[in-house]
Amino acid sequence: MTEKEFVSICRKCIANYYGLKHYSADDIYVVWLVKVLQNNKALLSTTNADGMYFECTYDGDKNKLYFDAYKHQRNRWVYVNK
Repeated sequence: MTEKEFVSICRKCIANYYGLKHYSADDIYVVWLVKVLQNNKALLSTTNADGMYFECTYDGDKNKLYFDAYKHQRNRWVYVNK
């Protein structure tokens, strides 16, 4: 599966999650993407202000896509002493 095909499938999963029939690449965007051998993983988000984050993992051996939806709960910083 090419990177373009994988991202397209991920965007369709997110659109289905929201019940959207029409969307653009500007609405659903890739934050991080990696391909190792026949496997793909991507972290995606949307322009919606709902705090949702999505993880798509494609297992090339099983030909399965795992779709996870997360809600951003908290963001805090911590000082690191060296």
